[in-house]
Amino acid sequence: MKRVELSPQLTSLLKAAKRLASDCEIEVVFLLADIPYDFLEISKSLSKLRLVVSSDKPDVQRAAQEDGIALVPLIHEPQTRQVQISQAILEAIADEILASGDRIIALYAGFEREHADSLSIVSLADHLAKLTSRDLQRLETKVPLQTLRAVVDLAVEIGREGREGKPVGALFVVGNHRKVIAASHEQVHDPFKGYSQKERMVNNPRVKESMKELAQIDGAFIISSDGVVQSAGRILNASAEGLTLSKGLGARHWAAAAISKETGAIAIAVSESTGTVRIFQDGYVVLRIEPMSSAMKWFDFDTEPPQSE
Repeated sequence: MKRVELSPQLTSLLKAAKRLASDCEIEVVFLLADIPYDFLEISKSLSKLRLVVSSDKPDVQRAAQEDGIALVPLIHEPQTRQVQISQAILEAIADEILASGDRIIALYAGFEREHADSLSIVSLADHLAKLTSRDLQRLETKVPLQTLRAVVDLAVEIGREGREGKPVGALFVVGNHRKVIAASHEQVHDPFKGYSQKERMVNNPRVKESMKELAQIDGAFIISSDGVVQSAGRILNASAEGLTLSKGLGARHWAAAAISKETGAIAIAVSESTGTVRIFQDGYVVLRIEPMSSAMKWFDFDTEPPQSE
């Protein structure tokens, strides 16, 4: 495979990364690459530093594999560089290429289209509060990945930040919205009623801020598979009979489990007391996220049946 020669700019960045790594006791250089460089040459220039390459370009991926360099493949999506770097780091942690406590030096094209021109020191612990695409793809659901990720990221932000310095709980139900609405009732006047679909998209920054504010009211957000907020402040009527959950979980989590089982939707609950985000499918917790410090955990919970009133 034909390789692109290292530019003077990238060569200078690599020298700067090497100096920084020595000063800051960092052992890994993480290169977000759009061009098939001679990665073996880059690795040799870094001496004892370990090189990790990440890219969504097939030719770059093949070049890294041919050179025997640790590779983190990315799914091609129109994302900002910051999002791409975060996604690549998460994938690297999931594949055990990087460890959760590592600090790395990231090289990437921040301003130019393809050629690396920027350098950042990144603490990986700050990135463990988000899920990788692969984690969400494990959920057998018709809800598009883009919608799921937008809602999960919003839930994590609420769990981590609260509102005005106070902890806030929240409940989101995604997909099969007609069934969910039929299995719920209005608790308060719906703040999203009367707005166009464009003005109710969950990936709209203004909508996200509104949802963070409205999370303080009782009830659930109902979101369709295409990312439109259908309703807010809904009380869920699904029965929790026959379900089991972790000890200490409250009414919000029982409601999430019940609605996910009855309707086939994905329910996402944010704990007010801890900020923990739990994702429910078919009545079970399938993913747990600790926004403050820890990564997700799978199915390792003590369970108890619902308590009779």
